[in-house]
Amino acid sequence: MSTVLKSVSLPGIAIVLMATACSVNQSTLPGDRLAVGTWGGENAGVLVNDTTAHVHVACTLGNFPMPVQPNASGEFTVAGTYVLRAFPVHVGPDLPAQFTGRIQGTRLTLTIAVNDTVEKKTVQLGPVDVTFGREPRMGPCPICKDEMRDTRSEER
Repeated sequence: MSTVLKSVSLPGIAIVLMATACSVNQSTLPGDRLAVGTWGGENAGVLVNDTTAHVHVACTLGNFPMPVQPNASGEFTVAGTYVLRAFPVHVGPDLPAQFTGRIQGTRLTLTIAVNDTVEKKTVQLGPVDVTFGREPRMGPCPICKDEMRDTRSEER
């Protein structure tokens, strides 16, 4: 054993320790899952809790169930509901929607295909990019942070 220790230099050990520390930090990032918390971008936001992801794109909003199971490339597709007529007055109705996303580290790219049964057409929103831990910048449309709190209390 002493031969092994003598042949390893102190700078070599430091590099190995730094590489190990970096890999541990990388594994704690939300890269392989849609992490609970706030994901924000320009005119887009995703608020995630253990059971629901609440999405805003411009003045529209929707939800899909959590957790999602991304594939090895970080991609997922999940069914949910979406409201195209949400602001300034919530007119509704909740419409069937397909949420397609790709998670890359702390970045999520999301596209929503909404089956607008009122107008009899499919509406595509996005793709939008949001970043984990960043507050959404929604312009004139507010984001429903209280709605996520209400969703959690209804489930109890």
